[in-house]
Amino acid sequence: MPLIYVVFAACTVQPIPMLRIGEWQGKLIREDGNHIIFNFEIKEKNDSLLWIIKNGEERIEVTDVLENGDSLFVQMPVFESSFKLVKLGNNQLKGVWTKAASTGFLDMPFEATAGITERFPVTTNAAKNITGKWSVRFFRADGSPRPAIAEFMQKGNDLSGTFITPTGDYRYLKGVVNGDSLQISTFDGSHAYFFKGYINSDSSISKGFYYSGATGIEPWEAMKNDTATLPDVAAMYMRDGEEKLSFSFRDLNGKQVSITDERFKNKVVIVQIMGSWCPNCMDETAFLSTFYKKNKDRGVEIVALAYEYYEDFNLAVNSIRKFQKRFDVQYPMLVTGVTVTDTLRTEKTLPQLTKIKSFPSTIFIGKNGKVAKIHAGFEGPGTGSRYEALQKEFINTVDQLLKQ
Repeated sequence: MPLIYVVFAACTVQPIPMLRIGEWQGKLIREDGNHIIFNFEIKEKNDSLLWIIKNGEERIEVTDVLENGDSLFVQMPVFESSFKLVKLGNNQLKGVWTKAASTGFLDMPFEATAGITERFPVTTNAAKNITGKWSVRFFRADGSPRPAIAEFMQKGNDLSGTFITPTGDYRYLKGVVNGDSLQISTFDGSHAYFFKGYINSDSSISKGFYYSGATGIEPWEAMKNDTATLPDVAAMYMRDGEEKLSFSFRDLNGKQVSITDERFKNKVVIVQIMGSWCPNCMDETAFLSTFYKKNKDRGVEIVALAYEYYEDFNLAVNSIRKFQKRFDVQYPMLVTGVTVTDTLRTEKTLPQLTKIKSFPSTIFIGKNGKVAKIHAGFEGPGTGSRYEALQKEFINTVDQLLKQ
């Protein structure tokens, strides 16, 4: 009888790599090679992964990080923004960043490498120091200029700061100066910006380029100017003959809320014009949420009017709830049902006003129900002393209205 040999083959299952804990460098890939670079840290917390995105002094904690085999899904905490990634070993990630936009969802290739702590490499000593305030001109695609102010702080090669426009600021920027060149960037889940420029002298910057997202690009130049100011191009006013606002929209639970409701009568009311897609609105919401908790018992009310990317009520609510949850917002947030891109957004929602030009904008209403003041834009914590001045002016305005 012939012998029968049985051979057992062993199958080896490759273990799923554990991502390296610590510092990482992320890179949003642009086809023109001007990639948008930022830093983040991966930590372990309660058997889950945690991302901390770093922009200068800012730390954005990202807790919604889901691992599934060699895949990683990261949902940003405030905006409709996420990463879908694949692990390449334990020290590399590759995939796509997806962000909601007025035209739909936009994708941008992304890759990240562990162990890189720098944002941009330091290759040579800085030849100039650009600390201070700068008058800036960005140039649109048609060549027309738009004004801005830059506030830079430089220590050796290290560079931080922000750009301020008539409607807000570009939040926390971080980068370097190498020789006579600057590189500075930010990423917060919505803003994805990279700036570079040539430093002619301590008072002149030229040959600058501002890269936004996957394809945006604008040239820029700057001159040192300690007294630089911005034109009030975003201002809006009450129309002739109008003194009061009139509106009624649904809150996030579907309940109709009107400015004439009992809760707003004989109180100072702050109307926040905002959208969940707007980074400066994020900074303002953080400030207003804290302010409301401290001052609601003084006879102050706040109500937010949201202009979203979606007309659909449920889609809009999902986006706004992220803001509400992130900042523990306890004042009403209303869905206008009109998109931010609607050219008739003001006429359809607040016809008593001239055109809404800036998100956010803030409307102060006195105890008599009349509009007392309108402020366009918001200069957030990334602007340093300007943010401090804005807070003081805001508090003073409310205090004066409470006395009336």
